[in-house]
Amino acid sequence: MALPPEPPEEQPPPPPSSEDAWGQCPRCGTPYAPVQEYCLECGLRLPAAHGLIPVLEKAWRRRVPWYPGDWIWPVLAALVIAALGAAAAILANDNGSGSKTKAAVNEPVPVVSGTNPPPAGTATGPPFPNPTSTLPTTTAPTAPQPAPPPPATGGGLTAWPQGQNGWTIVLKSIPQSAGRAAALSEARKASAAGLSDVGVLDSSKFSSLHSGYWVVFTGVFNNQTDAQGGLRTARSSYPQAYVRQIVQ
Repeated sequence: MALPPEPPEEQPPPPPSSEDAWGQCPRCGTPYAPVQEYCLECGLRLPAAHGLIPVLEKAWRRRVPWYPGDWIWPVLAALVIAALGAAAAILANDNGSGSKTKAAVNEPVPVVSGTNPPPAGTATGPPFPNPTSTLPTTTAPTAPQPAPPPPATGGGLTAWPQGQNGWTIVLKSIPQSAGRAAALSEARKASAAGLSDVGVLDSSKFSSLHSGYWVVFTGVFNNQTDAQGGLRTARSSYPQAYVRQIVQ
């Protein structure tokens, strides 16, 4: 009795060709298919490469000889974002220009002919100034008024102004023991000699003079310079005349 033939020994599937291979075994370098879990040569567990995206990518690599590589995905994403940004900018620009054009078209434009004013209710902006309106006037500063002349006393003599300080030319100082009449007589003599504004002071009433004298003076001046200007005339009749400040 003949024995049945032995079944043929199961042969392992041939390794995939280089075109169909997903990659190479990290240990022995044998190519392996996308859905293969173990290397057919050394038995090493291969890296997982399952799922729809890896299979589609492998198929694209087989059919597209100029496959650029993994860098293409970031570039494509950047291009899509740039295109979306440009489209949004164009739409925003169109909306802004449209609203501006609409506002410009609807804005009323006043028409003015000649010198007639525009009709009531028309937007014309700020009014123009009236050419006939008066401008503010400025007052020119007035020059300082000169000091009033000293009041005259009896006999044509001059009395020193009440409450006023200044400068004068002292002609002569007479002790009060000699009497005021002697001082008045000297003052009339000076006035007859051609000197102006001649008078008599009681030195006790002025802090700048020595008390106890009747002072015969000529001229009431606001400053020392003016008093020095009249000193030469006074010395033609009174060589001992001098300038003195009068302070009450």
